Amino acid sequence: MNNKVYLIDVTNRDGVQTSRILLPKLSKTMLNIYLDEMGIYQSEVGFPTLKHEINYINANIELAKAGAMKRIHLEGWCRAVPEDVKLSFKNCPNLKHLNISMSTSEIMLRAKFMGKKSWKDILDTVRESVKLAKELGAETVGVNAEDASRTELDRLIEFALVGKEAGADRFRYCDTLGADDPITIYERIKALSFATKFPIEMHCHNDLGMAEAVSVAGAQGAIEAGVDAYINTTINGYGERAGNCDLVSTILALKFSHGIKDKVPLDEYVDLTKAWKIAKYASYAFNLPIPINQPGVGANAFAHESGIHADGALKDRRNYELYDPEDVGRGEHELVETGRIITTGEYGGIKGFRHVYSKLGIEFHDDGEARKILDLVQYANLHTQKPLTDDELILIAHYPEIVRRILTVNP
Repeated sequence: MNNKVYLIDVTNRDGVQTSRILLPKLSKTMLNIYLDEMGIYQSEVGFPTLKHEINYINANIELAKAGAMKRIHLEGWCRAVPEDVKLSFKNCPNLKHLNISMSTSEIMLRAKFMGKKSWKDILDTVRESVKLAKELGAETVGVNAEDASRTELDRLIEFALVGKEAGADRFRYCDTLGADDPITIYERIKALSFATKFPIEMHCHNDLGMAEAVSVAGAQGAIEAGVDAYINTTINGYGERAGNCDLVSTILALKFSHGIKDKVPLDEYVDLTKAWKIAKYASYAFNLPIPINQPGVGANAFAHESGIHADGALKDRRNYELYDPEDVGRGEHELVETGRIITTGEYGGIKGFRHVYSKLGIEFHDDGEARKILDLVQYANLHTQKPLTDDELILIAHYPEIVRRILTVNP
């Protein structure tokens, strides 16, 4: 079996749509860097049609070109309409990867489009949008069926084949309301894959608490039908309503589930030991605590109190632990120092600033050189509204002009 599961993280597009939260552009950039370090195949960076995303997306593409990201695909998202596709490439001319989305269920055609679009209209606009994206320079295009889980299978097959014939590279099956179950999606995805011979993405929401199970089951159906599978994830499961499919939980399922690990091979580049670092940073950046019982990265993921469990874990931790803390990178240092410290930020001075950077192994020739970076650090601290992490400070020092654009929004 040569087919694999690849991970496409959508934190920077779907995760940031979580109601009542905000994520600074510098933090979105750090997530892209960490996802790249973790070996994730693709990051859905955001919306190239939105004015406030343009500088950030273009700067991240430039960071990747400069070597700050090694392998990850940076992909934009827009509606599957030609106007959006044109605007995406007008705003971000070096964008190479794009996912385009269109609603497909009968309920959305009636209640969302108010009957103004026929099924033929849907297929025509998707066909035109895919061709246009390829003409404008997209190396890969994914076609997304919003509300796929409430769309008839025959229509999904037709929709996917229209995208494939127009030049698309993948079909995204969106369980938009989180309504699917593992058995149903396994059967539907397997049938879709056999009918289309087209790589399929799972995009599953967590309204019923089954996002990871549904995503993995769908991926198994695709693999068994002989096509590659892609699972959309978000860090710590962030996303609209009850959230999306959690990145770390999905990797754990693919690596350690007895019934899955030998049937659904995961992209070999994925490095689970980066889990703790990225989960902690996302929690810090979003200002959202990690649930105490979160798989792998929650405070209680390796905690034992029951007498029987504690005794068994002390004798051999494999008695009550499926995987080790080291497997998920537990033991990384905290993001922000504690104890007596000198910090730098919005109101920092040059001496404290140079002291902080010296501890990071970065020295400046003189105060003049240092002050140029200090000015940028002060703006970055104002931008994030929290102490900058070591990795953020290092990024600013290494790529000051690119970071300057990330911190800038043109109204």
